[in-house]
This record gives sequence, C-alpha cells and structure tokens, in this order.
Amino acid sequence: MYCKSETLSLIDPNDGQGLAAFQYSPTVLTLSDASRTDSRVSGIGSLTGLFLLSFLAATILPAQSELGLAGLIAADLAPVWLLIAVASLGNTLGSVVNWLLGRGVDRFSSRRWFPVTPQQLDRASNWYRGYGKWSLLMSWAPVIGDPLTLAAGVLREPFWSFLALVAIAKTVRYLIVAAITLGIF
Repeated sequence: MYCKSETLSLIDPNDGQGLAAFQYSPTVLTLSDASRTDSRVSGIGSLTGLFLLSFLAATILPAQSELGLAGLIAADLAPVWLLIAVASLGNTLGSVVNWLLGRGVDRFSSRRWFPVTPQQLDRASNWYRGYGKWSLLMSWAPVIGDPLTLAAGVLREPFWSFLALVAIAKTVRYLIVAAITLGIF
C-alpha cells in the first residue's frame, strides 16, 4: 500500500502560532477541520493509523511512532489516555512478532526481510544473557530495543514475563512522550 508523505503543520488556535510540523501519512491526520460526525470517523482512522504505525515501528519497518503519537495528541482527535493505550498495544504486539521470529530464528535469520543483522542479534543476545529478562525494560530504546525482543525469543524467555516487561517499557515510553507533548515536563 502506498501513502504519499506530507508535512502537517499544527497551529495553536489560541494565538495562531505554529506548534510543530510533522512528516506524516495523510491517511492519519487529515480531518482536523471536519464536522463533528467526520471528526469521529477521523478519530477512528487516526487510532487505526497510530496502531499500525506503532506496530510497524516495533517490527520490520523503521517508523517514528513517537512522532505520530505527539502529532495526534497535539491535534486533539482523541483522549490522550486512549492514544497512549493504542500506541502501547500496537508497539507491544509488534514486539511479540519479534519474539515469535526469535523462536524461529534458525529458519528466518538468513532472509532478506529479517529485521535484525547477525551482529545486532549477537550483541542483544549477550546483553540479554548478562542482564536476563530485566533487559526487556530497555525494549523501548532505539537500536537495541527490537533486537532485545528478538533475543528474548531466541533465548526462550517465557511469553507472559516477556509480554509484561515489554508492555511496561513501551507504555512508560509513550507516557513520557505524552507528558513532553503536553508540556508537563
């Protein structure tokens, strides 16, 4: 599926000053001027887009789910708690895909589409062996997060402990992004 990327400028309605400009898919943030009925449809589309963006950001494609979350918070198309929940769910489920790939790493690691290089996997596996399951609290981090979730699958971390730790890490990251976006800190 092809979506043309566009620049989205967010303007503060109180003073007309620009809040931010984002590169974003037009299917996610398009109806901020819409009527009440269209706004509900836009909100559902925005939530779906945020879920997919967050899911993909945790798997194969490099995507900026934090920027998507911040843009939707600024656009005020849905309650902040709901946006955080959708982003956290999508990103956590994307990490579950990595865990499943890790379980079958022997079959998939030589494939072109495999999301992690052998060097990244070795580094993440060593980190994981050194710090154990608690290293999954770093699964939110750029560069090492995705390989850590893959290493957890390779090293046979039980699913429920994996899910709990990754969900905590991903949710805390999105809470921080929301707090920064809202100017809380």
